[in-house]
Amino acid sequence: MYGFVYNPSVLDREGPVPIYKQVADLVRDQIERGELKAGDPVPSEATLEKDYEIARTTARRVAREPRERGLVYTVQGEGTFVGQPGTPRSPRKTPLYQKIAENVADSIQRGEILPNRSIPGEKVMMRQYGVAKVTARQAVAYLREQGWVFTVPYRGTYVATSDKWPVNRTP
Repeated sequence: MYGFVYNPSVLDREGPVPIYKQVADLVRDQIERGELKAGDPVPSEATLEKDYEIARTTARRVAREPRERGLVYTVQGEGTFVGQPGTPRSPRKTPLYQKIAENVADSIQRGEILPNRSIPGEKVMMRQYGVAKVTARQAVAYLREQGWVFTVPYRGTYVATSDKWPVNRTP
């Protein structure tokens, strides 16, 4: 395709093939080998950014490539999945935002984050869990709905006092 051969398992940051093309080829290879099957989620932009140590704009270009090739489709707010639009998506056992919320709630229960102290912000969650901003926001909203945290506009989100926590103590 480029008139020369390169090893797609290692990114060549000094060569002529743009990084986004190299990473997009790695994703395509995972699909072609069956590691990612129809309906499976593909790595999010945040995950690509973290795993390949690339900039967010590069990750966006990576995500666009398989979509333009017709290998994947995107559902706004849910992610990008292998296959054509309408392909049934593989069920996730627990939504990712709930898993993140469970981790934060566990930290609260263990006393690692005390009442009236802030929880990790969206950017921290995005980096730590390799998720998009919308997923981090969903985790915070879920924690808030359950009573683990409260948000003060323009200040942040803080741990609620233990009398506000869910009775069963799980998010």
